[in-house]
Amino acid sequence: MLIAKFVAVVILGYLLGSIPFGVLIGRLTARVDVREYGSGKTGATNVLRTAGRKAAALVAGFDIIKGALAVVFAGLIVGRSYMVVGDFALGAFLAQALAALAAIAGHVWPVFLKFRGGRGVATFFGGLIALCPVAALFGGQIAIISAGLTQFASLGSMAGVIGTYAILVPLTLMNGFPIEYLAYTLIGTILIVVMHRDNIVRLISGKERKLGEKAGKT
Repeated sequence: MLIAKFVAVVILGYLLGSIPFGVLIGRLTARVDVREYGSGKTGATNVLRTAGRKAAALVAGFDIIKGALAVVFAGLIVGRSYMVVGDFALGAFLAQALAALAAIAGHVWPVFLKFRGGRGVATFFGGLIALCPVAALFGGQIAIISAGLTQFASLGSMAGVIGTYAILVPLTLMNGFPIEYLAYTLIGTILIVVMHRDNIVRLISGKERKLGEKAGKT
C-alpha cells in the first residue's frame, strides 16, 4: 500500500538523518564531544571550531550523503507507484521530498542523541542534490560566496538555503519542475532559518563567531 511506503520512507529518512557524524568524527579525530563546545551543535561548523578542518570536511560530506541517500532510497521504495488526490498524482516526487525533510528533522532532532543535533544545512543540500542538482548548485554557490565574503558561516548558510527557494520559484512556474521540490526548499529553508535564530541575534549584536574562530567549552 502506498501510504505504508510513504510512512516507511519518512522513518528511514529520519533514521538516516539521525546518524550523528559530527559526534562520531569529533571523537575519532580529536577525542572531543563537539556538543560540549561552542554552539553545542553537531554540524560541520561547530566541528571545524573544535576538531579542525579535516574533521569538518568529513562531517559535511557524510551529512550531505545521508540527505541524498534518503531521497535515493525513497525513490527505490515507492518506484512508479502513485495515487490521485484531486488534481494531483502523489508518488515518487512526494516520497522523496518527505524523506529529505525527514532526514533534516533527524539531523536537527536525532533520536540517538536525545534529540539534540545540528542545524540541518548540509543534510538539506544533500537532499536537494538528489532532488534537483541545479538548485543545489545555485544555493551552494551563494552559501560559499556569502560565507567567504562575510566570514560568517551562519549568514552563508541562510543565504544559501534561501537562494535555493528563490531559484526554484521560476524553475517551477516556467520550466515545470515538480512542485514537491519547491515545497521541500520552502519548508527546509524556514526550518533552517528558525534553527539559526540564536545566530541571528548574535549577528545583530555583533557577537557572532567568524569562520576559523575556536570555540571554548560551554
